[in-house]
Amino acid sequence: MNKNNQPPLPPYLNLDPEKAAAKLPDPIGTSRFAKAATFCAKGREDLARRGYAPDGEKRLRRFSIWEITKYLIPVAPAHLRRVLKANTELPQGEGEAGSKWFTLEEVLTLRKHFAAEGVSTKEYLPYRPNGLPAKVVSVANFKGGVGKTSTAAHLAMSAALDGYKVLVIDLDSQGSMTSILGGTVADEWQTVFPLIAKDYARAVQEENRVRQVGGQAEIPLDETLQEALNTTPTDVIQKTHWPNIDLIGAQLNLYWAEFQIPVWRMGLKSWPLWDGLTNFLETEGVLNDYDIVFIDTPPALGYLTINALAAADILLVPLGASFLEFDSTGRFFDMLYTTFASIEDGENTAQRAAGLPELKFEWDVVRAIITRFDASQQTDMANVIQAYFGDFMNAYRQDFTALVGQAGEQVNGIYEADYRDFNRETYVRGRETFDRTYAEFKEVLIGCWWRDAQLGGESNG
Repeated sequence: MNKNNQPPLPPYLNLDPEKAAAKLPDPIGTSRFAKAATFCAKGREDLARRGYAPDGEKRLRRFSIWEITKYLIPVAPAHLRRVLKANTELPQGEGEAGSKWFTLEEVLTLRKHFAAEGVSTKEYLPYRPNGLPAKVVSVANFKGGVGKTSTAAHLAMSAALDGYKVLVIDLDSQGSMTSILGGTVADEWQTVFPLIAKDYARAVQEENRVRQVGGQAEIPLDETLQEALNTTPTDVIQKTHWPNIDLIGAQLNLYWAEFQIPVWRMGLKSWPLWDGLTNFLETEGVLNDYDIVFIDTPPALGYLTINALAAADILLVPLGASFLEFDSTGRFFDMLYTTFASIEDGENTAQRAAGLPELKFEWDVVRAIITRFDASQQTDMANVIQAYFGDFMNAYRQDFTALVGQAGEQVNGIYEADYRDFNRETYVRGRETFDRTYAEFKEVLIGCWWRDAQLGGESNG
């Protein structure tokens, strides 16, 4: 109360314009943005190094026997110690006999040993049919902040810990996934940009062969397209600090693809712009080199996202349990329908006229995943979302825990966090959040593979 016993005014009343003007800086020109960007780049580098080693390189921590036997290899700790003692050629880890720690490479070696020598009824290596290609998983929603990158990163790490070989493709020019995986991307030539450019250049070459026969003028290939034709997977795929996760990274210049792709399409209207990423994965042998390909998309339904969706076997759509995110996700599905149905209609008119098979986009499974869930406040809304989305919904709702928040502050996934930095109960509960999300995803994954194997008559491995 003031001296007249009147309640204080809200802070936005009785402001003095002259005093407000005195606080303003001089008018800001474009060069100030460059200065701000420089400061942010320096700060981003400093903060990112919190999750890095002293030399600036990310390294994956070691795993204890407790973790290995609880989460990774289904054997008892005492049995693992006996096996190590009896097989000195196996990795022995670091530390004393009762407290040994192993790299993930060593864990993968132990997995193979138990798969060959262990009990046949236990799953030492994850299910993977022989002779079938990798499954491509796109994580998408055009609303930002719904947990796309976090979901994609933790599923990739879960799959890697489970023994799968994983490729992660970052299509978001903000490069958050690239930062999490410690990637270094100098320019757009180390992103998917040259891969899509290469697909267009090949389409132009094919068109020019037809034009040459008909005596028509050829479409020129500029220097960018000529260079793109020489791009190989090894030019863009980089190793990460995870031994079985590779990365195609992203950086700011990747956004240029959103402007260049429609220009190419105007130059050659028969070029299927949505197939650039698919063709790279299929024709360059990438799907034979990995078990799972995770694609992290930008928060927009642009040309890069369309490529990711067209390439996907499995589509995951994260959203929070709020009205706005539910509403936005519904609009996202509507835009997916409009976009891909429009492509089908446009292409199939020509396909039918030429007596060719019609184009049809299909996905093995589409699942919406509720992320950052707070059961005390969001259960009713989550139930409503579940009711309306039906079989599109994951059954498990991914809780937000202290472990998730702290790992994010350190530019790490929760699987990179050392459990000794937490209360054991906090770690187990936080890890369970993503373990259960992965379990539901893995059930979808192996179900899709099994169905493919039955349809194709492939053997299982």
